[in-house]
Amino acid sequence: MVARMKKFTFLVFHRDYDTFLHELRELGMIHVVEQDRKALDSEELQQFMAETRRLNEAKKILEKAIDKKSLLPPNAVSVEEGMLIPDRIAEIENEKSTLAQQLQVSLREREALRPWGNFDPGYIARLEEAGYYVTLLIVPDRNYNPEWEEQYNALVIRREGSKTYFVTITKETGLADRLNLEEMKRPELSLQELDQLIAELKKRISEKDEALRQLTADLPSLEAAIKELNTRIFFTRVAQSATRVADEKLLMLQGWAPAAKENDIAAYLESKESYFETADPEPEDDVPILFANNRFTRLFEPIAELYMLPKYNEIDLTPFFAPFYMIFFGLSLGDIGYGTFLLIASTLALIFMKKAGKSMRGMLRLGQILGASTMVCGLLTGGFFGFSIYETNIPFFQNMKEQVYFDNQQMFVLSLILGVIQILFGMILKIFNRIKQFGFRYALSTIGWVVLLLSVIVAYLFPSLLAMGSTPHQIVMGVAAIPILFFNSPGKNPLLNLGLGLYDTYNMATGLLGDVLSYVRLFALGLSGGILASVFNSLALGLKPDNVVTGSLVFLIIFLFGHAMNMFMNVLGAIVHPMRLTFVEFYKNAEFKGGGKRYEPFRK
Repeated sequence: MVARMKKFTFLVFHRDYDTFLHELRELGMIHVVEQDRKALDSEELQQFMAETRRLNEAKKILEKAIDKKSLLPPNAVSVEEGMLIPDRIAEIENEKSTLAQQLQVSLREREALRPWGNFDPGYIARLEEAGYYVTLLIVPDRNYNPEWEEQYNALVIRREGSKTYFVTITKETGLADRLNLEEMKRPELSLQELDQLIAELKKRISEKDEALRQLTADLPSLEAAIKELNTRIFFTRVAQSATRVADEKLLMLQGWAPAAKENDIAAYLESKESYFETADPEPEDDVPILFANNRFTRLFEPIAELYMLPKYNEIDLTPFFAPFYMIFFGLSLGDIGYGTFLLIASTLALIFMKKAGKSMRGMLRLGQILGASTMVCGLLTGGFFGFSIYETNIPFFQNMKEQVYFDNQQMFVLSLILGVIQILFGMILKIFNRIKQFGFRYALSTIGWVVLLLSVIVAYLFPSLLAMGSTPHQIVMGVAAIPILFFNSPGKNPLLNLGLGLYDTYNMATGLLGDVLSYVRLFALGLSGGILASVFNSLALGLKPDNVVTGSLVFLIIFLFGHAMNMFMNVLGAIVHPMRLTFVEFYKNAEFKGGGKRYEPFRK
């Protein structure tokens, strides 16, 4: 259910506004109504948001730099240190980028110099001082002229890749241009020196990587800085949400809080000498949503939030779909062994993950409930990791088979019956939803449909009470048809109502059949999962060798791998398809609109 909310209106003298906001934030219970206007895009707010983006980018870089094999102990948390981390990362990455560029240049130079071998470039310089010019030339093998050895003192250094690398020693320059040959630029370093330079550059790059890794110890400080900036952003947005009145001497701020907290909030605000008024929500108010469900229903709230939150004047459907979702999950997975594994795994995780967050522990408890539901629903078909417990000769299971066993036809019918029950339940909720939002007369048409459908079901199941097509049945259907045809849209012309009622009848007749048939997926998912499980069992038994040790090992590998894959796929299907039945069939027939926004109190 949705918690009752109260509207708070504050009037604050402009000089006391900043102090009042800090006091309101310390209270941490008021959801402030933020104004949707351009003033919220102030320069200060934009600076905060830009800095937040920088910090988040820095966080991503540090998370990638974490060495999971040797985690560093976290440093003391400091918001100031966290604010400086993006600059330190930028400095390290700029230096690393410069070194990487130098490394690429050095690697290219080494690759170009490699065919010439290791020599001291200083020798070439000394020969030039003596009047001899050494030219390093490259030519395709077929174009090399042996006469150059006599004419220009050519000396072949290497033949590689269809190219000839040679040097000439002459007293003239410009030989490469005269012969139209490719000339190798005189190197500044020898091959050995280049190797040493490359090794040094790689070492310095590794040092920069290590410096970045050392910064991961300051991740808590970075996260604290992000939280601090988010707090400043929130504070700035709230601060700019007030409306100035009385010649801008007073500022008016509105907010929402749970009605259960009204006395505590009033006592706190009165102690701070703040002027405020409280009021109940008006129909046009956009009231934030706070769930107030019991421990069981609260576990299903994350599923409800995947779709959208209800409006304040709507019925929260979470308590009503939770039992159905639990049963649907169990039927879709439908294996006692899989359910046992989920229950045990969730329980062990709860025991050993004592420091897990509230949301994670809630998901694990939900896993326990869904695992238990799967175990119970699995008893209907008797599947246990692909084997049937009802095919054993154990008397206990044989007695149980007579009591609870369902064959495929019965499981098919059960899926349809559950669909009819949930759809009718959704229509009944639609009646209460319409009464709550618009008034009783707007629910008359839906009441007519519920009466009509229930009369057909009763006539089919209990003909002794109400025979199908009998005069009493016709009277009931006739009475139900009046609100269906003439109260479809209260307040409109009767003829228009009749037309809309006939159109609604056509949509209901075609839509209900499709909605009910959608629930066949519960039977299909359970059946397909059981078939796949038995196939893996057959493969494991059929492929194992006759040797006891080797055969047992092969059987175990195939059995574990097959059931792990089958469980993963079936659990995924058991999560998604009941969710689809909830959000499409159930929500549609309950006329759920949604669109509410979450209650987010103004606090650090």
